[in-house]
Parts: sequence; C-alpha cells; structure tokens
Amino acid sequence: MWKEKAGLQLYSVREELEKDFEGTLRRVKEMGYSAVEFAGLYGNDPKKVKELCEEIGLVPLSAHVPFQELTADPEGTVEIYRQAGCSYIVIPYLTEEYRPGAEKFDDVLKYARLLGEVCARKGLVLQYHNHDFEFAKIDGEYALDVLYREVGPELLQTQIDTCWVNVAGEDPAAYVRKYAGRIPTVHLKDFAGRKAGRMYGLIGLEDNGEKSGAFEFRPLGKGFQDIPAIVKAAVESGAQWLIVEQDEPSMGLGRMECAQASIEYLMGVLKEY
Repeated sequence: MWKEKAGLQLYSVREELEKDFEGTLRRVKEMGYSAVEFAGLYGNDPKKVKELCEEIGLVPLSAHVPFQELTADPEGTVEIYRQAGCSYIVIPYLTEEYRPGAEKFDDVLKYARLLGEVCARKGLVLQYHNHDFEFAKIDGEYALDVLYREVGPELLQTQIDTCWVNVAGEDPAAYVRKYAGRIPTVHLKDFAGRKAGRMYGLIGLEDNGEKSGAFEFRPLGKGFQDIPAIVKAAVESGAQWLIVEQDEPSMGLGRMECAQASIEYLMGVLKEY
C-alpha cells in the first residue's frame, strides 16, 4: 500500500517542466511516483492538467502556492487548484516581513484562518510547510507551534518538512509524531553539511551571494537524515502521503537523476509497510 503513496514535489524538477511539462510528468510516473505536488502550473489550463494526470496515472495531490498569491485572491487562486484536481493547498514559504518576530507575522495567523475556510468550502484542505525560521521562539514557544495552536486543525493541517526541522535542531521523527492525526502529508528531504548564513539562496528563493558547498540537498539515503525512522513516524502518525523534495541537485546528478535515486531508495524503505 505505501509504495503507492509516494509523491514528488515538482519544484525538484522545475527546469524540466518548463521545457516539457507533459513529458516530465510522464517520466515522474515511470520512475515510480504515484502523486505530484505542484509548484505552479507553468501556464497550463488547470482542467487540462487534471485530465493529463488522470491519463498518466498520477494523483494531482497538492500544490505549493505563494502566500501573497493566495492572499491577493483567495477564492480565485484556490479555485484554480481545485480545477487541477488537488486535495491540498500548501502555504510553502514566508518572505521576511511575514516571519516570526516581523511586523506581519500576525497577518499569517489571520490569513491562515481565512484561507482554511475558503479551502474547506471548496472541498480542499489547507496545510503549512515549514522551513527553519518558524523555530524562532515567541514567549518561549516555537512560532510553528504557535501557528498550529492559534489556527485549529479544522482549518490548517501540517506538512512537516523534515529537513528543515533537523536544520533547526529538532528531531524530525519526533516532530512528525508531535502532530499525529494532523499530518496528512510529510516532506522527505535529505541533506549534508551544516547550517550556513542566507541558506535560502540554496532553494532558489533568495540570493545568498555564494555557493559555498557547506550545505547541500541530497537524494534520500545520501545524507544525514534517518529516513527509515521518519517514514516509520509518518506511518504511525496517520500520514497519508510521503512527498519527496530536493530543491537543488547534488553529487554530480541532474534533477531527474536525483528524483530517480530518491524514489529507488524510498521504495526499499517502504518494503516493510
């Protein structure tokens, strides 16, 4: 059963999608992935995307949608991904002014409630995908936990990115278990190296001015993460899907090669489930 519950966050292969959207989706299916998580539709009609996924045999599971895009037009933006067949809309990242300790963090709480309501009306579920900056503390409590306490599970579910939990100094498997029953999807991401300044340049979202190699993303099983322990925690905590993500390729491999290496390793881990 669990071998059919592995998806790929398509940001991992974004350059290939830009060149050949349909061909890349077909290759993702051939690798062994059963679902995809979008990071944009690359100008494609959402209904056509849904039809294409159905034809290929991929579940159009979820979509990472920029926070500002969601807040600018909640109804219209959620509707696009409903038409694409998605079950989940995910807030993927916060720019600096919205992060914990910044002036607009309270807006995140407000809009998460509003967006959760919009998603619920349209038959979707809103999730939040963390990095490490949500592990800043507010009155002694991690901001990520504040978010999930202030916005209830009926409006907001978790999507724990296990790489960034580790980078923040917490145990990824333990953090997955912390949100048992509220964690329909889990991001599996491996890495090597150490935390460095301006790391978000490594995920293509900010210019860090350098590529020092102190930190790099890796295919599953090639880095520091205890992937079997995280998978076990996800299964036992009620997760429904495991989503592979690798923001940038490494180890001399291309993006598609990294995605292939990750699914091959993950299928081995999932043999016992």
